[in-house]
Amino acid sequence: MPQFDVNQLNQAKANVTLTQELLTKVIEKANSDPILATEALKQASNEISSALTAVTQVQKSSQAQSAE
Repeated sequence: MPQFDVNQLNQAKANVTLTQELLTKVIEKANSDPILATEALKQASNEISSALTAVTQVQKSSQAQSAE
């Protein structure tokens, strides 16, 4: 049975939570402050990438353990 890196999964979860907060800010500021909305959208995109990287690393590690 594969072991999961809980720390990386927690990091991914934190990235997703931050992404949700940033997207809420984008929605709220879309009309009133498009510059802030754009910056928040860029940061949200970065957080999604970080979350995906962490999940992918855990998945690859899990697959490698299963192959052993």
